[in-house]
Amino acid sequence: MTEETPGFDEQQPQPAPPQQPDVPSGATPDDAESKAAPQEGAAPAGDPAAAAQMAGLTAQLDQVRTALNERTLDLQRLQAEYQNYRRRVERDRITVKEIAIANLLTELLPVLDDIGRAREHGELVGGFKSVAESLETVAAKMGLQQFGKEGEPFDPTIHEALMHSYAPDVTETTCVAILQPGYRIGERTIRPARVAVAEPQPGAQTVKADETTEAGRSADDKESGGPDEG
Repeated sequence: MTEETPGFDEQQPQPAPPQQPDVPSGATPDDAESKAAPQEGAAPAGDPAAAAQMAGLTAQLDQVRTALNERTLDLQRLQAEYQNYRRRVERDRITVKEIAIANLLTELLPVLDDIGRAREHGELVGGFKSVAESLETVAAKMGLQQFGKEGEPFDPTIHEALMHSYAPDVTETTCVAILQPGYRIGERTIRPARVAVAEPQPGAQTVKADETTEAGRSADDKESGGPDEG
């Protein structure tokens, strides 16, 4: 018969559960643990090291902003220089084109002079007439303009006087004959008009002024009833 061990059936004492911290109503245990544990990496208030680190970051930010402003100004200057370069290139291109056209047309001026003389003598006929007119049309399309007419006032900037005379019927220096027409491209004169000029006859102005004065006196005498009789 087996001997029973005294107290075997008695209930053994259980260990008490770990005490949980007080958790406010509506909060979870995780929130309590997060509040209880200190935040990692957070510097305590008034830490000199943290203040120095913040100052260093602020200084670095200021340096980055300064560098950005400098690069922005450099980009603006570069863009302005590029725009000026484009304008210079376009202006030079137009100038070179005008010079090339002027040089070409200058070489054609003797041919145009021959065409003009042939037209004056009635020799511009047949196929030669068609070729001459085509050449003149092409020159006009390239901007060539002829100038110089008889009777216009003499202008030394566009006229070249080859002959000089006096005439009683002119009141200023006048082009009385066009010996060779002038040509221009736009506002640029590539050859002045070669002309013969005439100036007023010496003394003609004095005589004319005397005649005008005498005519005025006669008109006054007629209006006053004639000269006073003695």
